[in-house]
Amino acid sequence: MANTVADVEAALDAAGLKNQHVREYVKYWAEHTGAERVEVVSAADDARLISEALEAGELLPAGEGLYYSRSYFKDTARSEERTIVATNNPADAGTYNNWRPAAEMTALQKENMRGAMAGKTMYVIPYLMSQPASPLERFAAGVQVTDNRPVVLHMIRMARVGVEYIENLQDPNSFVRAVHVTGDLPNLGQGTPDDKRYFVTVADERTILHFGSSYGGNALLGKIAHGLRQAAYDGWASGQFLSEQFMLIGITDKQTGRKYHICGGFPSASGKTNLAMMLAPDDLGDRYHVEFYGDDIAWLWVGEDGKLYAMNPEFGVFGVAKDTNETTNPTALGSIQPGSGAIFTNVAYNPQTQEVWWEGRTKNPPSPVDGWLDWKGNPIADREPGNTEPWAHPNSRFTTTLSKVPNIASDFEEPQGVPIDAIIFGGRTRDREPLIRAITDLAEGVYDGLTLGAEATFAAEGVDGQLRYDPMSMRPFMSYPEAAYAAHWLKIVGAAKDKPIFAHVNWFQRGEDGRFLWPGYRDNLRPLLWLMQLKNGEVSGVETPVGILPKKDELDLTGVQVTPEDLDRILSIDVARWRQEMGFREEHLKQFDGLPEEIWEAHRRVAAALDAAK
Repeated sequence: MANTVADVEAALDAAGLKNQHVREYVKYWAEHTGAERVEVVSAADDARLISEALEAGELLPAGEGLYYSRSYFKDTARSEERTIVATNNPADAGTYNNWRPAAEMTALQKENMRGAMAGKTMYVIPYLMSQPASPLERFAAGVQVTDNRPVVLHMIRMARVGVEYIENLQDPNSFVRAVHVTGDLPNLGQGTPDDKRYFVTVADERTILHFGSSYGGNALLGKIAHGLRQAAYDGWASGQFLSEQFMLIGITDKQTGRKYHICGGFPSASGKTNLAMMLAPDDLGDRYHVEFYGDDIAWLWVGEDGKLYAMNPEFGVFGVAKDTNETTNPTALGSIQPGSGAIFTNVAYNPQTQEVWWEGRTKNPPSPVDGWLDWKGNPIADREPGNTEPWAHPNSRFTTTLSKVPNIASDFEEPQGVPIDAIIFGGRTRDREPLIRAITDLAEGVYDGLTLGAEATFAAEGVDGQLRYDPMSMRPFMSYPEAAYAAHWLKIVGAAKDKPIFAHVNWFQRGEDGRFLWPGYRDNLRPLLWLMQLKNGEVSGVETPVGILPKKDELDLTGVQVTPEDLDRILSIDVARWRQEMGFREEHLKQFDGLPEEIWEAHRRVAAALDAAK
């Protein structure tokens, strides 16, 4: 039986939820979806909700204070083609944001959601996507309603959750309305012409309507839908900030006491999380300490002192499990130890031993295989000989809170954010891009971000040598037109008195034999230290048409296993290859009508310098 208005009022009263705008929003959606009951949750409810989820079989135990979940097998990742940005202004349509009219998408989603919570509990999740008292707090408050208890548990790990975050808003009506309805997952036609799923951000109404998933960014609405798409639109509409898919780290020089902060964007499979959770290499550990702020989202703004600041609006980490191990990311493993409260999703699971495993966790899979189930729940022991299907889904995840990360920055909760010294971009490429190239001009730095590219996942996706371009690594998360986005970047960063230095990095150059030329992982700190020395005027580097590269003797290579020949290769550019690249970049930029002239001027400067180079 659906709840009554009196039932909803009683639930809101019991939770101490007084904000009348929130109350009206919750009452509307409780009636519209036909929810049987309403429950307002806070972080303090985590242990009880975990217990209920275990009893209901929604979670399974994966060791002491660790949990395992399995999503529907057709519901395992973001779905870019079903993700829509809707507004009331057709001029908001961009190349990548899948724009649709707000009225059309709101009506469609309301129809999809009508009565869809019948017999279920509607959980009300008041949350904040910033530190309390942050300069951007007014853009950070939201209330998600959902019919899915594991989604609540993930949100408690990924955002600050509690009624207190919405009770004292300067404008009580300024919260993001985030509606998530799971839907009948086996009957939604995923991937067919009859697909009923839609994940809609109605950006100019600050409303999020997601229907047809219980997984990741499709369901944790504070994360991508609010923290990236909605926040990016808010930052542009207000003219106050940028919201980017950026990692954020701090590097302290213990010898001088100076601390640097670097943020940056990396397309999928380009090493963003491993860089964000990097530790100093053993040979440099006595002098340098690396701190983690975030691996996925950064909000950037100019403070009253004229410096560019950034903060991670999230409260947790939703990390990719695949290939995470002691070599690639010991920090990540440290954040999901027993007692951490971490939730693993779509990895392999052994219900007898309560262990989890994923490809890359160890060199070889567990043996014997008795008791092990793959990510779909099928026994590994029942597989036919020669079956090489992965045990874990390639997009399998772990969810944990920032406080569990071993090298979390001591000031990650500070509301004022941290001053940014450098903005870096990096895409996985086997040639063309050197280890690092610094860019000191603002327009050229923004131009480099707009033309950020990585090798296509499959060769068939592009012609030989052409990258899949991913502006600032925001291609799947754009919420307004790219030309306006470029102009907004020039405006926000251009307002800083002490501008950050830009750079492009690439850990993935390969030799003719296919091997990586740079060891990567913890050694990636070394080019970043050079970048800070360049900004400080301590080194000069080598000028090239595409930026400043390190001289070999400017990099601290103590203990690094790299040959002089390989070092020459990764600290130089292939002019002919770059000339080809400029043609691809020009075609890419032509998609964006009205691109600022400063960006085209930057493109022409780089192209002319390459034409003049030997």
